[in-house]
Amino acid sequence: MEVILRETIDNLGRAGQIVKVADGYARNYLLPKKLAYLASPGNLKVIEFEKQSLLRKEAKQQGDAENFKQILDSVELIIRRKVGEQNALYGSVTNSDVAEELEKKGFQIEKRKIHMDDHIKTLGEFSIPIRLFKDVTAHVKLKVEAEPEA
Repeated sequence: MEVILRETIDNLGRAGQIVKVADGYARNYLLPKKLAYLASPGNLKVIEFEKQSLLRKEAKQQGDAENFKQILDSVELIIRRKVGEQNALYGSVTNSDVAEELEKKGFQIEKRKIHMDDHIKTLGEFSIPIRLFKDVTAHVKLKVEAEPEA
């Protein structure tokens, strides 16, 4: 089924773009949440009208993301975990842990926007990429330290 996207959706397309998706995905997700229109001549006219406001909205989001990136690039997180022999962590540090630490510092970031190649299983310093917008990625400094023994 072909639909016209009303918003930019990761791994699918940009706002105003006509994309082909599975019927169930369109009927059960995109259309009920008003993220897309069916691709018809009437809806093409509607989307052309909306396109200008979408471009302005996207430009504003891009600018906001750039500003937020400047702030996040200066953030340093410290996570303390119990360690075993050879500085190996018991458990690991995941994107959920990073999102939780960011929330403690007052930043609301969805964990799916935090891109870690793999879970962190050792002590050290890491640069964690956070995708804020299409081409805007911030890098937060993360230190994983040993939890002091009681």
